[in-house]
Amino acid sequence: MMNKTLSLFATFAPAAFTRLAPAAFTRLAPAAALAVTVVLKPSLAFAHDDGFHVHGLMSGLQHPLAGIDHLLAMMAVGIVAARTGGRFIIVVPSCFVLAMIAGALLGITGIGLPSLESGIALSLMAFGAMMALARPLPLAVTASLTALFALFHGNAHGLEIPEMASGFAYAIGFVASTSVLHATGALAALTFRRWPTAIRTAGFGTSLVGVALAAQFI
Repeated sequence: MMNKTLSLFATFAPAAFTRLAPAAFTRLAPAAALAVTVVLKPSLAFAHDDGFHVHGLMSGLQHPLAGIDHLLAMMAVGIVAARTGGRFIIVVPSCFVLAMIAGALLGITGIGLPSLESGIALSLMAFGAMMALARPLPLAVTASLTALFALFHGNAHGLEIPEMASGFAYAIGFVASTSVLHATGALAALTFRRWPTAIRTAGFGTSLVGVALAAQFI
């Protein structure tokens, strides 16, 4: 079911966004591709540094990009923050990163949150709904929900740390990757600000992916 959902999303989403905002989509694509390339490409600067655990760093960098759940949620946070503007653009992503680190520390020590996968699926539904709303929620509500769901995403990162990886390097990696995804989402929101329907459509699609994920655990 999940594979079919993602296949349909991958097939129809690009065409839909191109029709909604062709010029903006053309400007956004190279920047997004560059951001992903920077995250995925191993750094030659650390290749011969025996004091730095490259394996842990690269695992942390790649982990948020390995699953559609983390990828969509972290981009959605950037979109919600930039679309609302003002203090949101700093406060909301900061709340996510700090709460994610707290959740990861729990995971690294072997403590898993209850209903972890369901919480992550619910986060996609909630973040997608925030993107689709005509008016943004109050800052306190948005920041609180963002921090709550970030605990689940961070906990998943911490629990899935490779056995041979350095926990510190791994944490640096997934925090950096998360920040890049937030920035990419914010860039998308700013680029498509003249086409709010595009953002709201993306929010609806994000929520649908969350529903599909949640259905696997029912």
